[in-house]
Amino acid sequence: MSEAKNKRAKGKEGEDIARKFLEKLGYAIIEENYQFGHGEIDLIADDNGEIVFVEVKTRKSLEYGDPETAITKKKIAQIKKVAAAYLVNNNITEQTCRIDAIAILLQNERTPLINHYYNVG
Repeated sequence: MSEAKNKRAKGKEGEDIARKFLEKLGYAIIEENYQFGHGEIDLIADDNGEIVFVEVKTRKSLEYGDPETAITKKKIAQIKKVAAAYLVNNNITEQTCRIDAIAILLQNERTPLINHYYNVG
């Protein structure tokens, strides 16, 4: 498998884990992989009436650091731009919103480590 395909597969696996994690917490998933321009939001969810834009970062090892290290100020700024476009495109004006991040470390056959960060932006 090419590196790009492997990266996409790992990302998809992480997004599936994050989606199930959020659903267990009572979130309703509104949309997955929302794209606008060159940006993408992994998950958009409803948390008790609040729209949550969720960035998911997945790693299979700590070789390049914790998955959290990939959630940079630049990445959050990009999410804010795409989130603003989502709100405009869906005529959403009077809605509270936030950006969350979910960092996942896949551990071979063991249960993935999941860290959920609220309101990172």
